Amino acid sequence: MSSGASSQQGFAEVNGARLYYEVAGEGPVVALSHAGIADHRMWDDQFSVLAERYRVIRYDHRGFGQSSMPPSEYALYEDLHGLLRFLGVERAALVGVSMGGSTVIDFAVSYPEMVSALVTVGAGLGGFSTESTPEEIAMFEQAEQAAAAGDLDRANDLEVHIWVDGPGRTPEMVNPSVRERVREMNLIALRRGGEHKQATRREPVPPANDRLSAITAPTLVIVGDQDVSDISLIADRIAAGIPDARKVVMRDTAHVPPMERPAEFNRLLLDFLAEHNGK
Repeated sequence: MSSGASSQQGFAEVNGARLYYEVAGEGPVVALSHAGIADHRMWDDQFSVLAERYRVIRYDHRGFGQSSMPPSEYALYEDLHGLLRFLGVERAALVGVSMGGSTVIDFAVSYPEMVSALVTVGAGLGGFSTESTPEEIAMFEQAEQAAAAGDLDRANDLEVHIWVDGPGRTPEMVNPSVRERVREMNLIALRRGGEHKQATRREPVPPANDRLSAITAPTLVIVGDQDVSDISLIADRIAAGIPDARKVVMRDTAHVPPMERPAEFNRLLLDFLAEHNGK
């Protein structure tokens, strides 16, 4: 981060939850929304880089990292809206990975006037149904069974393999530091499984899948070529459904391209933001 970039950390009371956030830099706002296997630290390779040109915000979703998880109904896109309002933000470029990707899409269909640009990375999509391969289904079931049995280390290992390695790669083919960073973050969420079960997540009605054509913000859709089959199909659907969206397939990476291939990801993101976010 440049020496002139201001930074702050804190907690925001949003919709009954206490959300941890960090803000740095000045300029047009860029908000980063993390994956469900991570927390705000997944953006370590982007945060200071973006802060040299933008006012960048990263935060922990409720139930992840340092944010609380009250036993109540909630909507992640409403949490993001509340956080941006808390920070005095009227308009922002939104970047989201996986669960964070579905969050920023839900936000874009609900608050289109607040979105200057949209970047989805291996995103989920509310209301879109796909069918995983038998091999992927088996891996998902094994991870769920391990978590239900209280074997969180095994569940974590399986989830890291599914999402960080991807179905077509072995752990030896992936940067071990990336795998370990995700393992550390994901274990926090796994240990808080009881809290998550006591809360109920809701999505926009109608779901985002039925409203993609209403998104008017410039959109970049990124997906790793080693990601699970569902995510690749969702990327195709998002790119086809949002007018003039651009899709990029990043090679030799699965579900967390910002962590696994940060230099390439940062170039894509900065070039896109330079064109569409005012700097």
